[in-house]
Amino acid sequence: MRILQALPALYSGGVERGTVEFAADLVRHGHESFVVSNGGPLAARLEAQGSTHIQMPVHRKSPASFGQIRPMRQLIQDLQPDIIHVRSRMPAWIVRLAWKGLPAHQQPAIVSTFHGMYSVNPYSAIMAKSDHVIAVSNCVRNYVIQNFQVPDQNLTVIQRGVDVDYFQHRELDDTWRQTLLGQFPHLQNKRILMMPGRISRWKGQLQFLDAMAEIARKEPDCHGIIVGGVEPGKDRFMGELEQQRSKLGLADKVTFLGQRNDMAELYLFADLVCHMSTKPEPFGRTVTEALSSGTPVAAFNRGGAAETLQACFRDGLVTPDDTREFARVAIALLNDKTPKIDIPYRFRLQAQTEATLGVYRKVLDSAPLQP
Repeated sequence: MRILQALPALYSGGVERGTVEFAADLVRHGHESFVVSNGGPLAARLEAQGSTHIQMPVHRKSPASFGQIRPMRQLIQDLQPDIIHVRSRMPAWIVRLAWKGLPAHQQPAIVSTFHGMYSVNPYSAIMAKSDHVIAVSNCVRNYVIQNFQVPDQNLTVIQRGVDVDYFQHRELDDTWRQTLLGQFPHLQNKRILMMPGRISRWKGQLQFLDAMAEIARKEPDCHGIIVGGVEPGKDRFMGELEQQRSKLGLADKVTFLGQRNDMAELYLFADLVCHMSTKPEPFGRTVTEALSSGTPVAAFNRGGAAETLQACFRDGLVTPDDTREFARVAIALLNDKTPKIDIPYRFRLQAQTEATLGVYRKVLDSAPLQP
């Protein structure tokens, strides 16, 4: 098959990383893989793994983006893909409008993935107007059915796959460890609780600080690290986090590491990974990656992250928003030397690829999308 994936850009987010990993798996399975986006650091990795990247400004949530309809139509005519897989709303609009202007025999099948609980409005509804819809978790599936009236037979849940072998078969490089401790010497001989995620209020960094205040009182050798960059417009919230850290007496107990590109090593370095989003997340990729590394995870029992823990590591489930219970669970997990982690096949990259290819074949064998 010839597959064209469309998304806004190729930076460091979960959707972007997942797109690149899936594209590499398509190539390994002998398919032709193309990705259209506005580009970014991951484009070089994408092409090095055998896919073709086409740079096009499909990322702006602006009427100006509709100027890309004609170039997109020409791209579809040139590539003649069997499937276009849209992974975001603006690229989906551009693809759909370009598709409608093609002769019927040149119209490829369209598959969309709901990577999140999009706001319910006509702009988001474009993601439901495809031959088949993929949801990244059961909570997303339920949201789509409730709010976008997608028929059950046109909707498939496919968990975001992780290259489990990559994370399982790693050892922490001593040079990496010494470099990190050279930058942050106060982390030496500490038990590390890691909170990954961009700096944003709903990601739960304030709740993490509350839990760390409780943990630090009982386990003084514990240290928290918050790993993630500051989103545009979130500088004020970053200042609030720093003030709260001081107010709770955690200046020497919690360190902000900022944006990092060595998450695989940090999973191994950490003794516990914490997931504390204040609203349901669609999936929670860091949960699966950490568990694949053998590092236990504590998370609030809601959303896609909870679905992962329910299947892989039930000991890490915590009542939502209860930071005292979170602290108790975290301490128990830190003191458990043999955590029982099991990653079912459906959370693996191979399973995602197989299931997605199954959707593609089903779509190609059925009636085409109606205008």
